[in-house]
Amino acid sequence: MQNNLGQILTKRAFLSPDREAYVCSHSGLRLTFRELNERCNQLANSFVKSGVEKGERVGLLLMNGAEFMEAYFALAKIGAVVVPLNWRLVADELEFILKDSGALSLIFDDEFVDTVTELHARTEKDAATDIRRWLHVAGEQGTTHFSVSYQKFRNDGATAEPECDSSKDDMLYIMYTSGTTGLPKGVVHTHDTALWAILSIAATTYYEETDRFLNALPMFHVGALTPLSVNVYRGATSVVMRAFDPVLAWKLLEAEKITTGLMVPAMLSVMLQVEKFERFDYSRLRWFMTGAAPVPVSLTLKFVELGIGILQVYGLTETCGPACLMDSENAIKRPTSTGKAFFHTDIRVVNEAGEDCGPEEAGEVLVRGAHIMREYWNRPEATAEAIKDGWLYTGDIALMDEEGYVSIQDRIKDMIISGGENVYPAELEAVLMNHPDIVDAAVIGQDSERWGESPFAILVRTHDGVTEADVMEYCQGKLARFKQPQGITFIEEIPRNPSGKILKRVLREQFPG
Repeated sequence: MQNNLGQILTKRAFLSPDREAYVCSHSGLRLTFRELNERCNQLANSFVKSGVEKGERVGLLLMNGAEFMEAYFALAKIGAVVVPLNWRLVADELEFILKDSGALSLIFDDEFVDTVTELHARTEKDAATDIRRWLHVAGEQGTTHFSVSYQKFRNDGATAEPECDSSKDDMLYIMYTSGTTGLPKGVVHTHDTALWAILSIAATTYYEETDRFLNALPMFHVGALTPLSVNVYRGATSVVMRAFDPVLAWKLLEAEKITTGLMVPAMLSVMLQVEKFERFDYSRLRWFMTGAAPVPVSLTLKFVELGIGILQVYGLTETCGPACLMDSENAIKRPTSTGKAFFHTDIRVVNEAGEDCGPEEAGEVLVRGAHIMREYWNRPEATAEAIKDGWLYTGDIALMDEEGYVSIQDRIKDMIISGGENVYPAELEAVLMNHPDIVDAAVIGQDSERWGESPFAILVRTHDGVTEADVMEYCQGKLARFKQPQGITFIEEIPRNPSGKILKRVLREQFPG
């Protein structure tokens, strides 16, 4: 087995050089495994020539595209560390992540020129970030005054395999997740943890070498990055949507002869709302993998009626993706379950004393496997709290039956999942509390037909002149749109327990949505 994630592309290019590796739905670009590998080698060699060293962090502020795949595998080959950036974040949030990770380079798309220009200005003025190399994936307008062309930078490199002494326990990427304290935490995955995640998915799911896989999720998510790596490992073709569009998804199923794919439940639901979708030929499609939010059994049934299987996944950024998997047949028999543990993965459900719960007894989900994160970047206390004796404490409450099927009940950390994105109430509460006329704030999740869940804010204000519109306007630019409250109410007092913690259970009962 290759010990460097970049080497799996090298090996696949050797084994299947002329097989189609990557198709971009936006540009129409098509790359074989040989072509993709050569572009990655060019980029890797250019990075080495420019002074990028092993362990150096490189931020990726990119929409889905070949450039993301190239950068990911190229940086892996030379032992540099990828920092995928959620492009839904605002400049303040990106600034924190770039500074916290210590990234020295940033690759960015045309779509983010305004945000990156602001970050560059802050860096020049007061060293808000450590970025010193700005690579612009530029369109017809050309590069910004402070950046160089990514395309030229890549094309100047040699196609030969770069030298690499990085493997196994060396860092591969730092992927940031919102923290319950309001500050994002960087989840560190190594080449070894990422490779074991690939092996776990490949061993548990139903891949074929001739598969053509449709991905609609953003690559900055582990939920997309790991399956796309599985495609390279198995030799499957990745057909990637730059951004999700339900009509285009149906068109691609037909035109690209798609056999498997990846969508969050909200995407699957919207696809069924496309008028006369039956006119498209999706007969080759065997299954969609889905996760990041509960999957309604009615949704699974509708796809099964179309002859399309639904593979429900439960996983976390900290597990590099895999934890539990449920196939379509058992999803119908056990509509509340997220399935059994992946291959190469162990699951326990424990009580507060750390003892295994009995069947159908609620407890916290623990996950163990070689694909568990190494640490939270520069947060040893948070790491020690999350990983104990090799087990990852997920903060999720679940039941496990006698056969090992897991059913998630609630989230200890009150995380909200909106449209597949994680929203932590504490982060939003901290922003709301900075409003000059808000004296107390609590955020809960409410059911949403479109997004699964949406943030709902319960506030205590200083006077009746403060309106919902005022608060909504205040949140603009301070948080990504998906984190902002979709509804607001005002009350006299936030209920709290004797230690001062907000009684979220009481608020959920009071404001069911």
